[in-house]
Amino acid sequence: MKKVLSIIVSYNFEPWLDKCLQSLLSSSYPTDIMVIDNASKDRTVPLLKEKYPSVILLESPTNLGFGKANNMGMEYALRHGYDFVFLVNQDAWIDKDCIKHLITCPAADYALLSPVHYDGTEKALDKGFREYIKQHYPLKEKTTKVNFVNAAFWFIATATLRKVGLFSPIFYHYGEDKDFANRLRFHNIDILVVNDALAYHDRQNREAPAGINFKGEFVYHLTEFCNINYRGTTAFAKAVLACLKKAGQQLSKGKAKAAYRYIRIAGQLSVKTQQVIKTRKENKKINN
Repeated sequence: MKKVLSIIVSYNFEPWLDKCLQSLLSSSYPTDIMVIDNASKDRTVPLLKEKYPSVILLESPTNLGFGKANNMGMEYALRHGYDFVFLVNQDAWIDKDCIKHLITCPAADYALLSPVHYDGTEKALDKGFREYIKQHYPLKEKTTKVNFVNAAFWFIATATLRKVGLFSPIFYHYGEDKDFANRLRFHNIDILVVNDALAYHDRQNREAPAGINFKGEFVYHLTEFCNINYRGTTAFAKAVLACLKKAGQQLSKGKAKAAYRYIRIAGQLSVKTQQVIKTRKENKKINN
């Protein structure tokens, strides 16, 4: 039987802890579970130790962010002979047959797989997920190839990790999954939604930020800068120069504050140029 390690990065996990972990423990296909805790301020750690002794717990003294913490789990899986990792968000849970449908998918050994994401009501599709699959909706085939799906539920063969690598440490929180998807494309590895596999992401009540989300803009342009499907000059244009262009557009509308924010993002990206060059070089390596 192939070995699966489900990895959860936690920060103040308490509201979802039982529902998330119980769903994995009740999986019809067995999985080991690891939680990497990012210095939670609530009772996450004592509850895990008291109620879930079978869970492998790694405690970070500081908040490492999503990517670096997940890397700890994936490195553990590589060292301990797991065949697959299943990245699961802390504010989420799965159907009991979710992993069974993922691991029996014929493409499991060579593609990144995702279940269908419902929201926390378990009745409606997660809004973000529906946006990613909109050109394929309603889903009809056993598997659906997509350009991207967020890493709330990613099922990945460790053989893929050995070839592509882990999350790029240049990303702290957000953007690491888009960057990883860009690298999969570079290495000709598909992203597939397995339509029989179901999972639930409890974020339907979050409010979108009003106006321009400048944090999101920084992350987006950083992923463009690191995108190895572009030449270096094109990546620079889609990151730094694109922000300067947006600054000019905001200025022409009389929005000086927004223009300044875009100029500031362009500066932040420029400062990261050497780090981006290193990241791009590492991500182009093909490991066999």
